[in-house]
Amino acid sequence: MRLTDIGANLASNQFKGDREEVLARAREAGVERLVITGSDVEGAHDAADLAEADGGMWSTAGVHPHNAKDLDAAGLARIRALCDRPEVVAVGECGLDYNRDYSPRPIQRRAFEDQLGVAAEIGLPLFLHQRDAHDDFFAILRAAWPDLAGGAVVHCFTAGPREAEEYLELGCHLGITGWVCDERRGDALREAVPLIPAERLMIETDAPYLLPRTIRPRPATRRNEPMHLPWVAQEVAALRDEDPDAVARASWDASARFFGLPG
Repeated sequence: MRLTDIGANLASNQFKGDREEVLARAREAGVERLVITGSDVEGAHDAADLAEADGGMWSTAGVHPHNAKDLDAAGLARIRALCDRPEVVAVGECGLDYNRDYSPRPIQRRAFEDQLGVAAEIGLPLFLHQRDAHDDFFAILRAAWPDLAGGAVVHCFTAGPREAEEYLELGCHLGITGWVCDERRGDALREAVPLIPAERLMIETDAPYLLPRTIRPRPATRRNEPMHLPWVAQEVAALRDEDPDAVARASWDASARFFGLPG
């Protein structure tokens, strides 16, 4: 399989000591293209620098809702400036997270709207995060949608058919992670996966998080890596009654169109 991991947090300190080895293992597993997630201002700079140094990597630039409380006008201007770099292919990771509320909800909503404004201004697609906040998130996104020429992918989609159909009807893509491999909490997502049109389906690891629980033999560490993306493709394929190669190819093509990647 030729694979694109559309969301990996390679700028994380968890990869600081062995990032090159992680990338080598990813390529050995068929992960030829990778989009590094930027989730705060400094991390987005780091992600862009990593992507610039490697012809098979790109990055996003944005502020995660957990970090919304730290986003001021100067930070937003830095995110906007980062988006002029050729390796930056999306605005985000941005959105709402009411599961942990690390930032107050009104501040999360303001930061989300501000970043939607950046995407509308420059025409880049959006890399979105939503957890336990669907109604507010969808209302804000739908209101902004007419100005979002680049579209959006709901990264690490974990909800069920109702939410999937709403996002798809709006025009969003959906990113599927190892959550789909979790028998403890992935039932709703597994019902939704067969509903996603192939041209809107993308897969990702969200490494170092969400290690697929289907991996055998089980890894010695719980840290996820891009090399584990084939396990996501296999689970998605089983749910869609498709060959894993077909899922990999669909995600490869969808990510190329969405992010403007070569091939």
